[in-house]
Amino acid sequence: MKLKLFHPTKVAKGELTITGSKSESNRLLILQALYPQIKIENLSSSDDSNVTLSGLKSNGRIIDIHHAGTAMRFLTAYYAVQQGREVVLTGSKRMQERPIKLLVEALNSIGADIRYERKAGFPPLIIKGKELSENRIGLPANISSQYISALMLIAPSLKNGLVIELIGETTSVPYIQMTQSILNQLGFEAAFDGSQITIKAAEAIEENIWKVESDWSSASYFYSVVALAEESEITLSSYFEESMQGDSALVKIYEQMGVETTFFDGKIKLSKTPGFSPPTYVSLDLKNTPDLAQTIAVTCLGLNIGCKLTGLHTLKIKETDRLVALKVEMEKLGAQVEITDKTLELIHPGTIKENISIETYNDHRMAMAFAPLGLLVPINIKNPDVVSKSYPGFWDDLKKIKFDQDIF
Repeated sequence: MKLKLFHPTKVAKGELTITGSKSESNRLLILQALYPQIKIENLSSSDDSNVTLSGLKSNGRIIDIHHAGTAMRFLTAYYAVQQGREVVLTGSKRMQERPIKLLVEALNSIGADIRYERKAGFPPLIIKGKELSENRIGLPANISSQYISALMLIAPSLKNGLVIELIGETTSVPYIQMTQSILNQLGFEAAFDGSQITIKAAEAIEENIWKVESDWSSASYFYSVVALAEESEITLSSYFEESMQGDSALVKIYEQMGVETTFFDGKIKLSKTPGFSPPTYVSLDLKNTPDLAQTIAVTCLGLNIGCKLTGLHTLKIKETDRLVALKVEMEKLGAQVEITDKTLELIHPGTIKENISIETYNDHRMAMAFAPLGLLVPINIKNPDVVSKSYPGFWDDLKKIKFDQDIF
């Protein structure tokens, strides 16, 4: 199935409500399962959050998380501490190709009982829940922040808490800080100094109602829309100026692409910067915000801006190898792109070709990142339903700002 997108007027205006942050929601769901005193409002409607919730509620032995990488990492840690419970945690074919060795080794080093059902280092995992009494782990600091957050989320429930030593330069720091901030605001004692995380044990906490902020990663696609439209003003809710989400860096990044952000009444208004003239080239280090890479690269393509994006080493182990996928699809549109294992450079944006069909590789962000190009040329998105992983209402929201859509 393909979805053909085009915007006949190139004028995109409207007000949209974005679902709660997937990153916040998934962390809160694990903590709520460990500490039922936590109540959650504005929970993400994403597949990832629904899969995480289903995995937590399952009474079966086999738990299939499909494509949900966050659920795989977080549930591995969660089930490692569920005493007397044995589960097999598995996922899609692609999930069974995504490494999890470092998290498994970290958990086993403090007493967990996790084995590989098939290939060493990869799911499916056989997990026997136990009480974990060891309280110190050493980890390379440049691994996926989800490994580190998974350990942080179970840390308060451990008999002696947990100290995590991070060795080397830490990547995706905002996601670690998000986990720490959530823990602290809920009443847990968690500290992070850049190289060491210390979390104290807690048997219980006071009742707490947490309203999840809307997802900044989802907002990124509308920053791209505003940047590419001839005329645009889009209001999104609910967002906080002092956000714990690293992807709120969008505000500063998209100033370079002619988008202004105004905060008011828990909302943001995105509008075009008057008299803006696009630069010929931008260079961005996205080590703290790698999920924005696809959106930014496609925006640069649409604005005819060359770009170099660095800090992208984690993109190779996502739903697909996002660096390769970006290169292939952008070059189909007429661009010249060079990649390494951690960088992407758009050397020659080129004239964008019409009616190109974009492969999405079972990756929600590929579909949504390329969609705004429909403001410039007709474009086809294959397997459009993939957006349900993080943003089920995405295509409906594009209709609200007058994108024409045709399924064939």
